Amino acid sequence: MTGRPPSTLGELKKSGYRPRSVKEELRANLIARIRTKQPLFEGIHGYEHTVVPALERAILAGHSINLLGLRGQAKTRMARSLVQLLDEWMPVVAGSEINDDPLAPISRYAKDQIAIHGDNTPIVWVHRNDRYTEKLATPDVTVADLIGDSDPIKAANLKLDYSDERVIHFGLVPRSNRGIFVINELPDLQPRIQVALFNILQEGDVQIRGFKLRLPLDIQFVFTANPEDYTNRGAIITPLKDRIQSQILTHYPPTIELGMRITAQEVRSPQEQARRVRVPDLIRVLVERIALEARESDYVDRKSGVSARLTISALESAISAAELRALRTGEERTTVRIADLFAVGPAINGKIELVYEGGAGGGREGGASSPLASLAPRVPRALSRSGEGPPAGQGRWQGPHRAGPLCRSGGPLRRPCGGAAAGRPGRSVHPDGAGGAGSGGPGALTARLPRCGRAARLDGVRAPRVGGTEPCGPHRPGRRHPLQRPDGQRVQR
Repeated sequence: MTGRPPSTLGELKKSGYRPRSVKEELRANLIARIRTKQPLFEGIHGYEHTVVPALERAILAGHSINLLGLRGQAKTRMARSLVQLLDEWMPVVAGSEINDDPLAPISRYAKDQIAIHGDNTPIVWVHRNDRYTEKLATPDVTVADLIGDSDPIKAANLKLDYSDERVIHFGLVPRSNRGIFVINELPDLQPRIQVALFNILQEGDVQIRGFKLRLPLDIQFVFTANPEDYTNRGAIITPLKDRIQSQILTHYPPTIELGMRITAQEVRSPQEQARRVRVPDLIRVLVERIALEARESDYVDRKSGVSARLTISALESAISAAELRALRTGEERTTVRIADLFAVGPAINGKIELVYEGGAGGGREGGASSPLASLAPRVPRALSRSGEGPPAGQGRWQGPHRAGPLCRSGGPLRRPCGGAAAGRPGRSVHPDGAGGAGSGGPGALTARLPRCGRAARLDGVRAPRVGGTEPCGPHRPGRRHPLQRPDGQRVQR
C-alpha cells in the first residue's frame, strides 16, 4: 500500500478498488507466483512433485481442501503458509465483526452504518496475517463456538428483543469472513458439529438457530486430519467428505537426504551450543536411519506413523549429550560421537507405537507376531480324557477345518469347525471332509465337533470368534443347541 490509504467509503470508491472473493485472491496471487518462478511454500521439502502440485490445482479450482496424512507431515505448516497468497491489505467497514466489504456488506451492522453515513462511512485496513483463523477440533467444541448464538448480555445492554439479529454473537467461522479458516484434526469434531458445516461448504452461508438469517460468507476452508483408522476417536462423516472438494494425501520424506535437510532446518540449538558442538554427517545419517527403519518395521504401528519430530528431538538430544560431556570434562569444543546416540532414547519414547501380539491392528498383516511365531510355537493345552487330540508334534488341527480353541466339555475332545464339511454332532470328521467314526488313512484325524458348532470356554477363558461364530460357553454333553435341528442344521433366526 503506497501513500495514504482511503479512510472513508467515498475515498475507497475513487481509488478504483474492486471487491473480489478470497478464492479469487488466492488464485490470482498463485498465478503471479508461478509466472515469476517463486515457490509456493518456504521450508517445505519433499512435496515438490506430489503434494504441492495437488494443492496448486485445488487453489486454481477454488476448492475447499482437506490435508490427510500421518502426524509430523507439515500439514498445519502448509495451511498457515497459504496466508502469503492473500492480498497484503484489505478494506473493512470500521467496527464490523465479520470483516464486511465496504462495497458489498452482508451484516446488519455494516448496512446500517452505510445507510447512515453514506460515503463518509469510516473504513479500516486489515493485514493478511489477521485474516487467518485456526481452530483445533476437540470434543468440547460446540455449534455456538463455530457458528454463533444469541447473546443475552448483549440483548440486555442494547435493550433489544431476542428475535433481533443484532443480539447474535458470531462464532469463529463468521468472524473469518473474507479469510482462511483452518480446522485441525477434523475427525475429532463430533458428528453433530460437523453437520453444522454443511451449508457453509456447499451454499456458502451460515444459519444461526432462532433467526431467519442467511449470511453469504466468503471463506477458504482448509482441514487437516489423520487417517480415521488411526485416530479411533471419530471419523469425518460421509456427507461432509462429499462437500470437501479436494483431499490431498501427504507423506514422509522418501529419502534420507530429504530427511536430513528437514531435520537440519528444524533443529533449534542455542548459539552457544552450536559453536561448541560439531555434528558429523554420519550422526545425521544414523539419526535419519532410526526413523526410516521404524517406518518400515513390522514391529511399529504403521497407522500411527513415525513423525519427523522424532529425528529432530533425537538429534537435539545427541547434541546435548555431547555438550554435557564437554562441560564435565572441561573441553571447549567437542564432536558428537556414536556413544552419544544412546542418549536419544527419551526423545524416541512416546513417538513410536509398537505392535504387540494379540494387540488390535498394526503394521503389516500379522504384525509383530509373525517373526515371534517361529521362536515360540503354540503348544496344545487341552487334551481329551480319552487321549484324542492333534497328531503328535503338531500344535494345530490339520485338514480343511480352521484351527481354533479346543473344547473340554466332560466328554471326548471337541473343537469348532470353520469348514463347510461339518458333520452331525458327535460325529468324527476326517481331514479330507469324509465323515465316519474311526475313519483312518494317512494323516487321519478323529475329533468330535461341538453340538452347537461354536467355540467353548477353555479353563474359564472365553474363546475368540472362530469361522464367523461366537463363543457360547461350555457345551453340555447329550444336549442339542437350542437353534440346532435334530438333523444337525442350524435354525435361522
